[in-house]
Amino acid sequence: MKYIVASFCFLMLFNCSEKKEESPKTPLKIWFNQPTEKWNQGLPIGNGSLGAMIYGNPKNEIICLNEETIWTGGKDYNRDKKDAGKYIDTIQKLLFDEAYMDAEKMVQDKILSDRLPSGENTYQMLANLFIETPGLDSISNYKRELDINTSLVTTSFSSNGVHFKRNYFSSFPDKVMVYKYTADKKGEINMSAWVKRNAQTKISVSENKIEFSEHVGNGHGVNFYATLHFETLGGTSEVIEGKLVISNADEVLVKVIAASDYRGSNPEIDCEQIYRNIASSSYKKLLNRHTEDYQSLFHRLAFKISDNTGEDLPTDERLKQVKAGAEDNYLTQLQYQFGRYLLISSSRPGTLPANLQGIWADGFTPPWNSDYHININVQMNYWMAEMTNLAECHEPFLEFIGNLREMGRITAQKTYNARGFVAHHTSDAWHSTAAFGKARYGMWPMGAAWCCQHLFTHYEYTEDKEYLKNQAYPIMKEAALFFVDFMVKDPKTGLLVTGGPSISPENNFLTKDGEKATLNMSPTMDREIVLELFYNCIASAEILNIDKDFSDLLKSKIAQMPPLKIGKDGRLLEWVDEVEEAMPGHRHISHLYGLHPSNQISKTKTPELFEAAKKTIAGRLSKGGGHTGWSRAWIINFYARLLEGDKAYENILALQRKSTLPNLLDVHPPFQIDGNFGVVSGITEMLMQSQNGEVHILPALPKAWASGSIKGLVARKGFEIDMTWELGKLKTLVITSKLGNTLNLRYQDEVKQIETKKGEVLEFNY
Repeated sequence: MKYIVASFCFLMLFNCSEKKEESPKTPLKIWFNQPTEKWNQGLPIGNGSLGAMIYGNPKNEIICLNEETIWTGGKDYNRDKKDAGKYIDTIQKLLFDEAYMDAEKMVQDKILSDRLPSGENTYQMLANLFIETPGLDSISNYKRELDINTSLVTTSFSSNGVHFKRNYFSSFPDKVMVYKYTADKKGEINMSAWVKRNAQTKISVSENKIEFSEHVGNGHGVNFYATLHFETLGGTSEVIEGKLVISNADEVLVKVIAASDYRGSNPEIDCEQIYRNIASSSYKKLLNRHTEDYQSLFHRLAFKISDNTGEDLPTDERLKQVKAGAEDNYLTQLQYQFGRYLLISSSRPGTLPANLQGIWADGFTPPWNSDYHININVQMNYWMAEMTNLAECHEPFLEFIGNLREMGRITAQKTYNARGFVAHHTSDAWHSTAAFGKARYGMWPMGAAWCCQHLFTHYEYTEDKEYLKNQAYPIMKEAALFFVDFMVKDPKTGLLVTGGPSISPENNFLTKDGEKATLNMSPTMDREIVLELFYNCIASAEILNIDKDFSDLLKSKIAQMPPLKIGKDGRLLEWVDEVEEAMPGHRHISHLYGLHPSNQISKTKTPELFEAAKKTIAGRLSKGGGHTGWSRAWIINFYARLLEGDKAYENILALQRKSTLPNLLDVHPPFQIDGNFGVVSGITEMLMQSQNGEVHILPALPKAWASGSIKGLVARKGFEIDMTWELGKLKTLVITSKLGNTLNLRYQDEVKQIETKKGEVLEFNY
């Protein structure tokens, strides 16, 4: 049956439950023709829990091992400063009176706890695995690569007439990392293997196994246990001077297993059970199970904006050309899918969320402890999850948010005399919520509230009412309850502000006396976050038909809140009053939260604020903004929402040229994974957006991507989208309605409303 939808479009309906999967046609490989001596230029593998960074050195290989729960520290119920709540009213009065420096001194003395020394309450590597290969003279035909289509790292090379190959993968279904060493001639595998961690690590080496364990953090952290099983075909195996030495083998298979007591179980028993489960499994079976599991997620989405196969140049050479001024759509295509690979590899159901470095950390004091910065960084990690068809990978973060409540209730009561729960700028594996450090970054009670956006976002894509009722809404309500108590009236305006002391992360403004101040009552971002939280709670209660009294209370609070303001220069104000910026090129652009990731600012709903947002970003960039990887990634998302595809594309190039390592990892500097994830969400929103009740097709397509295709995107209300375009115009569009909702479809300036049934496939030809 055929329906005319518009003069430019025809719609056909098919009763179809699922689309036929297509195998990827484009190779997706990050590859090099030389090894590396640098950890942050290795090739990462991971299964959400077990990970490794592989250097690829034929003679002296280093493999940095990771396990997601290797954390020092523990739950500390006394991080909140004693009697802090007694001073909140006084501090608020000082801020209303514009005595900013006095307020900051009191906050520093009475509210903020000391920041722990670097290396306390930190994520750590599991260990370094060293594999020394004797007898390799000259090396030729060298190649190391990460195949993103299969989640397999391979190092291959020739020496003395023998071709060697080493494969590495980390399996989610079998909870094991597997390394296979082969040669094209028998008896040519020779190696010495050992692990190194620190003086406290207990290490035992036998003829076919290396075991090691430790109570990390000098006894204040997790207990872990790990095993490396070496299975040889041919040859001999022996222990020499604490190293496992294998000689003249045809093949070596290494199985790496690790666990800790983070979740309360016995790690040695856990490792033994995992090994029993896989002991009889061949390499082929382990690889097949791993590949099938990984591709069930990864192959949901295919993206193509280049006909290049990527086989003409190593990745580092390709990137080097871009840094010299070239443009490379294949590199962007690869970078996009690498971001999805990293999320699958660092965030799976049952694991901790991806931290500042995913699950990959080198040594014992990684940057910022590899913790959870909840003033943008961990949120950016997950912007792309739902829209790029990886909803399962979102689950660890959603679970983490709920786990903040235990400590967050204590912080709310002790620090603010409030109900509900609250969290500040940084958390960790122990779900810390206290305010600590310096006021410029630590005095920010919005972390939990921002995180709660993700709870409702997951519902918007899935419409899972049981999840909304039992998980999301109770957490959001408790976060909202904190602000019900925390909000106060501005004595000058009579309007309800979101409370204080607070900051606009991690920025400063100048007082009338020219001093740098940071604290404020109700910075713009606070207002935007609280407004969204309240609206999401109201929507949830209406969907579930519960809590009318609480919804009415939130509605009354919303009616008393101040509107967003535009300054004299046409930019959105970052603080409630118009003050001079101390750092006009600051990396955080927090006051544009309403543009992205929220949707309070749009061209159709708020045209004046939309124009103000444009001027805000232009002003930041003109003063040097976007100079960190994650900040540049956020700007890509901003320009996508502003429907300016060419400017978004310019910032993709800037990210590649200024903030990308040779292996495509994002660099802050140092390496920080949020930029890898943020560019994926930005590119996705250039091609498809789903807010304001609409699905917007090609809203910000740049001229540089004149032709291309993307298949497997997901929009809110359960629509899955495949499309192709040519010469900048949409050519084909296929939308699968997974939930049977009404589709409001926008392309260019036209919007069409289409009723759908669950499972229907809508096919458009332009």
